[in-house]
Amino acid sequence: MDKLTDDIPRCYFNHSVQFFYEQSGKNISAHWRPRDYVVVSLGMGVSVIVILANILVMVAIFINRRFHFPIYYLLGNLAAADLFSGIAYLHLMFHTGPWTIKLSQNQWFVRQTLIDSSLTASVLNLLAIALERHQTIFTMQLHSKMTNRRVVLLIAAIWGLAIFMGLVPTMGWHCLCDLDNCSTMAPMYQRSYLVFWAVLNLFTFSLMVAAYTRIFVYVRHKSQRMSQHTSQIRHKETVFNLMKTVSMILGCFVICWTPGLVLLMLDGLGCESCQVLRYEKYCLVLAECNSLVNPIIYSFRDTDMLQTFKRILCCLCRRGGAGHKDTLSGTRCNTLEQERERDVLQRQDLNESG
Repeated sequence: MDKLTDDIPRCYFNHSVQFFYEQSGKNISAHWRPRDYVVVSLGMGVSVIVILANILVMVAIFINRRFHFPIYYLLGNLAAADLFSGIAYLHLMFHTGPWTIKLSQNQWFVRQTLIDSSLTASVLNLLAIALERHQTIFTMQLHSKMTNRRVVLLIAAIWGLAIFMGLVPTMGWHCLCDLDNCSTMAPMYQRSYLVFWAVLNLFTFSLMVAAYTRIFVYVRHKSQRMSQHTSQIRHKETVFNLMKTVSMILGCFVICWTPGLVLLMLDGLGCESCQVLRYEKYCLVLAECNSLVNPIIYSFRDTDMLQTFKRILCCLCRRGGAGHKDTLSGTRCNTLEQERERDVLQRQDLNESG
């Protein structure tokens, strides 16, 4: 049997992960059951699709110059966060079920840190997108005038803060020295940390929903005062379409993640009658599905993004020798010509609407 750490009394740094699971009441099987095979297989399949879909979004934004604006950089960074989420979930699938018993404490913390950091990165990206839309929409602009340097610094800050938040439990906010306050869903985390993390994210969601509601009210009021010239109608529709896209992304994120966050908060508050373990798996799957929803929204809401997806897939299907090179070159040329025409129309629209 494990012994208490000698240098830090009443701490359990030398104990196994199974010990904490048993203490919290979250028992894990040492043998593979049919349910375990189904969960792991589905989880791996979803993770691979999430990874490939978000790589496609990032490549589309990279090769199409029409997407080289702050809002699309932030959307691309959101896709990177979803890609990270897919990798974290795939890593979880290789370290769950009966495999959990074999994990060391450090391996368990790494597993949880990846999940926590990916969610924090997504939340911060959505907050940054909300602020960018607030800045541009209230001046009836299509794109922000933020410099590339500031966008890069913002993206770096998002990932730095996300990684820091994911590492907070390993830096001391755990229950290795306080077994009475260990949570049930995350048996090595303190209940107070789960409450803090859930409340912080739910509060951020509320701020973003309020921001988008205010933006929609403003845009609708502003549009009613615009004349009915064709160019102004086209500009108004462009603004609305982009707003609808980012709002759908935010809405799906809130729908997919709110049940899990509420469950974490109930666990953190010590609700014994809530049966959090009964719904844990479903909330985790729902949360992971969000990383697959965003590429679908891009496809159906943004015609240019959909066309870029098709070009990329066609290039991949026609790979091989000079034919592949010519196809990719032709794709870039066609894309650039269309971008120039659209940029001219957008500048005309902005001048007339101003």
